[in-house]
Amino acid sequence: MDLSEFKLGTKLETKKPHPCGGKEWEIVRTGADYKIKCLTCGRTVMLSPDELIKRVKRAGEQR
Repeated sequence: MDLSEFKLGTKLETKKPHPCGGKEWEIVRTGADYKIKCLTCGRTVMLSPDELIKRVKRAGEQR
């Protein structure tokens, strides 16, 4: 997986579910860190690029 796939608005599926049960996320901020938002409960999480690559199962379409 390459960082060029992770653009603003891209939907992601993580390997492990969030505690709320959701596996679908959306990128809401890019830069030195990435901010992703859970599409089930609305919680946001900041991740480093390395951590994001490690957690993502697949990247979907953009909004």
